[in-house]
Amino acid sequence: MARKPNFLLIITDQHRADHLACYGNGIVRTPNIDALAARGWASDSFYVCSPICMPNRASLMTGRMPMVHGVRHNGIPLALNSVCFTDLLRAAGWRTVMVGKSHLQTMTGQPPAAKRPTWDGLELPPPALAEALRDRVASDRHDQESGIKWRDDPGHDVELPYYGFDEVALANEHGDQVEGHYTRWLRAKRADGDSLRGAKNATPDESVIVPQGWRTRLPEELYPTTYVAETTKEYLEKFAADRSRPFFLKCSFPDPHHPFTPPGRYFDMYDPASIPLPASWDPGNAPLPPHVAWSWAQRDAGKAVKHTPLPFACTAAEARQAIALTYGMITMIDDAIGGILAKLAALGLADDTVVIFTADHGDFMGDHQLLLKGPMHYRGILRVPFIWVDPERPAQGRRSAALAQTHDIPATVLMRAGLAPFNGMQGQSLLSLIAGDDSAGRSEILIEEEGQRLCLGFAERVRMRSLFTGRWRISVYDQVEWGELYDLADDPNELRNLWDDAGAQRLKTDLLAALARSMVRNADTSPFPIAVA
Repeated sequence: MARKPNFLLIITDQHRADHLACYGNGIVRTPNIDALAARGWASDSFYVCSPICMPNRASLMTGRMPMVHGVRHNGIPLALNSVCFTDLLRAAGWRTVMVGKSHLQTMTGQPPAAKRPTWDGLELPPPALAEALRDRVASDRHDQESGIKWRDDPGHDVELPYYGFDEVALANEHGDQVEGHYTRWLRAKRADGDSLRGAKNATPDESVIVPQGWRTRLPEELYPTTYVAETTKEYLEKFAADRSRPFFLKCSFPDPHHPFTPPGRYFDMYDPASIPLPASWDPGNAPLPPHVAWSWAQRDAGKAVKHTPLPFACTAAEARQAIALTYGMITMIDDAIGGILAKLAALGLADDTVVIFTADHGDFMGDHQLLLKGPMHYRGILRVPFIWVDPERPAQGRRSAALAQTHDIPATVLMRAGLAPFNGMQGQSLLSLIAGDDSAGRSEILIEEEGQRLCLGFAERVRMRSLFTGRWRISVYDQVEWGELYDLADDPNELRNLWDDAGAQRLKTDLLAALARSMVRNADTSPFPIAVA
């Protein structure tokens, strides 16, 4: 192993931990990711900081919680003056490259769903003073990931370095509708490439019943997963040709996020009829939390909205097909990862490269009769895979149930690189855990979520916090008196809410106090003081 190791970080999108064979799934085929787990270290209790794309991806890059880095929900770009752990690697001599989905800025280019207060009768502040921090989101360089600009402006590009990356090959958005550098690659491969993608161009197929699913006409060789894999391999070839500096390469797949559009053979690879419904599908006599009950009522009344990113209650047939198509996307990614790892070995880079695999968050995938993700903190959207393979420090399939979290990744990479974190980084290194010391895990996990849109019957957009310990999950919402409390040991499917249980009131009080202390601990410590007073 070189004195300064290389790093290959592979990340998938909306990919729950139990959608891998190495995490206990008996149906989906993921031999290449399984092989990583077999020779590395895997966390069985790895949780996100927020189950939403932009907040959690910003935590991955900064090592900070959403309430601190400021990306509370989708639609708020990570401030361009944010320090990312890639900035530290770059300053120390690493070549830093990002291939695939970034989502540190908004992708759609559409106006926000939330409306600013009108303040009738009062003069509004000038735009430059409309936010608490000047230019927090007003910069004209916060549009660099806009899908509209990538589609319509052939000269549009990101300004480098980009959040600590020397080079970026962007593939943003999802399914067969990905934009960014991928769009230019597709058009170079096929002049009519745009006519092959999207629901309106899909191959008609009456068997497709899942909302936001279609049989794409994009062939496998032109699908975004292929672009990300091929571009990653091209960068590995560049690194192998010039080994004067170590590299950090982020390989970020836009799948298996909805829309459900696996191409070619991957579309029919898994039969929905053979997919079992989740264990939580039938809650029996257990009362439903209000927001879940609202979702079910909307579905049963034929009023469910199923074409947006918001969660909705689904039918059994919809759940089975969503899972089957997601498995197809996951197997395609696994095949792509196999090619990347083979290239890494063929170039003689494997012995000098730490390989990391994770995901940004999960999907309900039929849990509690729900699809997609949203402010219902069931573990299906919060628990993701995390695998660490270090050729110099082989773990040989070791696993741990100790608690760890997304914002621990930057601290772990920096410590393995021999670099100190910046002041204000909140994640902690997992190297002791990886070495076998389970006592080095977290005592609890704080999960943050804030909504951008109204949903689930709430009168205002949801703002909530959850605390996970090894056994308990408690969730608090800002605008209602009810909450959630589950015993994850006796009730792993989170069906019996103990919030109002007479025998759990002392426990609830203790957990609420622990949640408050966790929020205090996660308050910002940056900047460091410059004087006593």
